[in-house]
Formats: sequence, structure tokens, C-alpha cells
Amino acid sequence: MAKAKMRAKPAARAARKPKGRGGRPSKYDPSRNEEVENYCMLGAKNDELAQFLGVCSSTIDNWLANDPEFLGAVKRGRDFADANVGKRLYERAIGYSHPEDKIFQYEGVPVVVPTVKHYPPDPTACIFWLKNRRPQDWRDKKEVEHSGNVSLISQILDEDDES
Repeated sequence: MAKAKMRAKPAARAARKPKGRGGRPSKYDPSRNEEVENYCMLGAKNDELAQFLGVCSSTIDNWLANDPEFLGAVKRGRDFADANVGKRLYERAIGYSHPEDKIFQYEGVPVVVPTVKHYPPDPTACIFWLKNRRPQDWRDKKEVEHSGNVSLISQILDEDDES
């Protein structure tokens, strides 16, 4: 009788549905990757992205870890934003110029005069750039190594012996 039960188990297992992943279906929608990329171009962090998509921030972390398309969209958007800010910081650091129209009124008639506006280098932007790009040369705190042995106790004892 025990053998009959053992034979029935494999047949019963075969009749069952194959096991899939348990839990609630994911809210991830690959068609929103372009929106995600654009939102990240605006500087969105994970918690802001979660609010935008209507999910928890831990869900964003899971999607980043498990979905390469989502991760790619986030990275592309953030890389674009970082590169844009880096370019603007660099321009501020070295100074830059751009075309600008000045509008005047001459004898009651508006006159548009094209000009070029110049911005001088910004020392704060220079310092920020250099501290981040070359920290070994531009950090506020310098590492100094001390070699040799100076003992305060031996100096005090030497002074006592002299007196």
C-alpha cells in the first residue's frame, strides 16, 4: 500500500500548475522608461522617482537591481544631467560669453542691438572644480607624515636631571 501512495505522488505533482514567482505582480511598466529617463535628466533622486511613479522607494531600488532596462533609463538620464551641470560649472570657473540683445528706445521706436555679454571667471567655481577634480593638490587639509621620535616625557626627565 505504501508503494501505491509513492506512485501517486509524481502523477499528482505533474498535474499541478508550475510554480512561478509568488507575491503581487510588479507595477513596473517598461513603456514608462522614457518618462523615467526624462525625469532623471531633471535631477530626480530615487525617492522623487518613486513618488512620480506612485511606488515606494524600496520598489525603485528593486527595479534598479533587477531590471536592466529601468537601470539604463535612470543612468542615461542622470549621466546627461551630471554632464550638463559639469559643463556649466566649468564655464563658470573659466568665464564665458554669450550673445544677448539689448533693447533701447530711440525717438519713440524700439531698437534691438545685438551684443555679447561676458562673465568673468568665478573663483568659487574654480575652487570647487579643483577640489573635486584634483583633491590631492587642492584639499584644505594636507596630510603630513612625521618621522622620528619625539617624546615629551624624555624631555621633562632631561630637564629635571639638569636642575
